[in-house]
Amino acid sequence: MIEVNNLTKEYRSGWRGTMRAVDDVTFTCHPGEVYGLLGPNGAGKTTLLRMVSTAIRPKAGTARLAGIDVCRQPDEARRNLGFLSGNTGLYDRLTARETLRYFGRLQGMDDPAIDARIDTLAAAFEMRDFLGRRCDKLSTGMKQKVNLARAVIHDPPVLVLDEPTNGLDVITIRAMTRFIQDAREQGRTVLLSTHQMPEVEMLCDRVGLLHEGKLRFDGTVGDLREASGGHLEEAFFKLVEARA
Repeated sequence: MIEVNNLTKEYRSGWRGTMRAVDDVTFTCHPGEVYGLLGPNGAGKTTLLRMVSTAIRPKAGTARLAGIDVCRQPDEARRNLGFLSGNTGLYDRLTARETLRYFGRLQGMDDPAIDARIDTLAAAFEMRDFLGRRCDKLSTGMKQKVNLARAVIHDPPVLVLDEPTNGLDVITIRAMTRFIQDAREQGRTVLLSTHQMPEVEMLCDRVGLLHEGKLRFDGTVGDLREASGGHLEEAFFKLVEARA
């Protein structure tokens, strides 16, 4: 599971001094569960995901992935994690297949295991037609499929996804949502940030609303819906505006 306890991160912000991007956030995401992290731009979602995924260190608090402390044992935590960042780039001169092989080797996988995993992911993401194409020749949707396949090449039990469907066409979004649904059915732990309420309805078991660095809501999708009489978007705006 993912266990986040009192995570806090501060940055220096010019003349304003110190800005608290994430402020004492606590929540849990269990195996076989999709936890949706919602919030307006600048709420602290990406900073929070980067702390959980070992990319940056918190000022205070702890996070554990599959029981592993991300600060004390970051390498071990990464072996159990598939992290899709919102701005991950690809090596232009490598093909999609070469990219996946490269990241599989970084995870310590041998070539037969990598090739078998590539075949599985190529089928899941409908990538077979462009595995041999260089990454600089791929469309945005193709690149996102390669990015997600790169993140999960080692078949991790925990997934952290930063807006995985942002800017994609409906066909690619469908492949992404199917993958997340399958991951939940397989008992994986999935933490994702999103702005899309239909995705929340379709995918999420529980949600957390982050605003100005603080977790303003933590509960089921049904709980969030009841907060506004049945409309998720209205619940979102009510909770944000109440803290404005």
